[in-house]
Amino acid sequence: MSKHSRRQHTRKREDGRGRHGVARALLTLLRTILALAVVAATVVGGYAIYLESHYARIPDDELVQTGKAGAEDAARQLEPGGEYTAATYNIGFGAYTPDYTFFMDEGRMADGTPTRGTSSVATSRESVEACTQGDVSSLRDAFGGEGPDFVLLQEVDVDSDRSHHVNQVKAFEGAFAGYQSVFASNFHSGFLAWPITAPHGRVSSGLLTLSDANVTSATRRSYPVDESFPTKFFDLDRCFAMLRIPVADGHELVLVNSHMSAYDAGGGSRARQLAMLGDVLSSERARGNYVIAGGDWNHALCGSLELYPSRQQVPDWVAVMDDGDLPQGFSVVRAQNLEEVASCRGDDIPYQPGVSYQTTVDGFIVSDNVSATATNVDTGFATSDHNPVALRFSLGNAS
Repeated sequence: MSKHSRRQHTRKREDGRGRHGVARALLTLLRTILALAVVAATVVGGYAIYLESHYARIPDDELVQTGKAGAEDAARQLEPGGEYTAATYNIGFGAYTPDYTFFMDEGRMADGTPTRGTSSVATSRESVEACTQGDVSSLRDAFGGEGPDFVLLQEVDVDSDRSHHVNQVKAFEGAFAGYQSVFASNFHSGFLAWPITAPHGRVSSGLLTLSDANVTSATRRSYPVDESFPTKFFDLDRCFAMLRIPVADGHELVLVNSHMSAYDAGGGSRARQLAMLGDVLSSERARGNYVIAGGDWNHALCGSLELYPSRQQVPDWVAVMDDGDLPQGFSVVRAQNLEEVASCRGDDIPYQPGVSYQTTVDGFIVSDNVSATATNVDTGFATSDHNPVALRFSLGNAS
């Protein structure tokens, strides 16, 4: 064999080895990718099974245990014509200092620039405790240093990763000692591993209602929600608590603490929730009872959708509710200072007065036998992304 032929033969063998080497490398890469895909699918599938195993809606129309009060408080009964006070406050699980933003909140600046919150858990345990105490102080200050007769709270955590396991129910019960308390769970989840860099974690949260008058019974009513995958894992087990408080004329004050859906594309869940609540309110009024429903409605109330100065567009999560959406004989109590003070800020950017989107989604709905005035309490959103709403009311003719 000539030298030229030997060189050609050698090159062919080397080319063959090179091609085989590339093929082996590609095969190894493909096997690695497939193995990683199998592992990822196993992890995701296993996590989905885990979440599904921890998902269970609380049945509708369940009695809720009422915390005990002192004998003197338990004997207190409401009187027709008497003047009373109440407050509703979404405390945002103690996370929302003015610079706090939430990862599920999206928006747009006026020029169309998209915005989105980043945080999923409170900054620290100390911050949660400070915000919780600040919330208590705001409620007391709104009524001249004394607590209102009735306190309606939303997003109150019991033992959650996102709030560093601060028991806010215990904190409020301690701050309003002697009040009867009713806690209705509306967010109970397994470990939510999103966002990946700082997971929301396991959540146990709900509605806390405190009463300085005798509560004879309390019921948890389950709102209809979107139970599609994966929305059902991240939305709350929405509900309202309904307390019965006797009045000296033989009727009852039916007090409702409500928190409707927020991240509700198309508004379908909120429409069904509003219809359900309307049926309950009408039924109670037909019995001659006095009815007050307070809470976070996640609807812009009293024409407040674009009422406040802002450099942002109206976010998609805001729906609108007015008296036309309520059953006959019911109305929203318009805050006397509605034009000056909003009850809620957007959580897609840190709070900046005149820049951040604001509206009023918190407040009270009353039956036509209740006379009431309301005030949005200006806290500057110092300890929550909501402001409290204070109510002063009297019970009129129950017929």
